[in-house]
Parts: sequence; C-alpha cells; structure tokens
Amino acid sequence: MSGKKRVLIAKLGLDGHDRGAKIVARALKEAGMEVIYTGLRNTAEEVVRTALQEDVDIIGVSILSGAHKILVQKLFKIMETEDIKGVPVVVGGIIPQSDHDFLKKLGTNRIFSSGTSIAEIVEYVEKILSENN
Repeated sequence: MSGKKRVLIAKLGLDGHDRGAKIVARALKEAGMEVIYTGLRNTAEEVVRTALQEDVDIIGVSILSGAHKILVQKLFKIMETEDIKGVPVVVGGIIPQSDHDFLKKLGTNRIFSSGTSIAEIVEYVEKILSENN
C-alpha cells in the first residue's frame, strides 16, 4: 500500500462491548494503517460525521447487539444523504448467516462473523484499500 490509509472503526448503537473492535483497531494500526476509533455507543450520524471529518478510506463497524440490520441500513442511508461514495464498509460482530445477504444488498463489502481471524481481517482490509487506491 502506498501512503498511510485511514480506517474508521466504529461501535454503532447501544452495544457496550468493544474488546473485539479494539483488537482489530490495534492489528490494523500495527499493519501500518492510521486508525480512528470512535469509542462506544455511536449513532449512524456520528459515524458518518467522523468519516467525513477524518477523510477515511474505509469504515469498519462492530455490532454485537443484534441490531445490525437496522443500524447498518441507517448508516447507508445517511452516507447516501451526505453523498459519501466509494468508501467501503465492512461489518463485524455477531451477525447470523441469514442476515448476510441483507447487509450485502445494502452495500456492505464484507461481513466478519465472530471467530474470524485477525489476520484474515487485516488481509482483507489491505486488499480492499489497495484496490481503491
């Protein structure tokens, strides 16, 4: 990858568990990316505002609360309203396989279910960022 890529890691909704998001953020940072971590309990509006302010190259959303369908749909609607195009969105957390098609139809680039290796996440993020370079 040429130049330092900016990755936003966001905890969307009322989910209060962020250990996985912090581990992913650390791994991406160690892989040479600049990581902006939003902390807990963000609204879709806050995530989009941060993405715009920080001029990020990719948005990673972590959701463990079970509200992923509603929250990711809202995120994409706000991204559309704010005319954010070309910024890939990946989602991680406890996402049932039966919801993957729904999230992909919204525009999600990739879904990382619980148990996905950190190496696989880093490799995919590096790949998508190099493709969008």
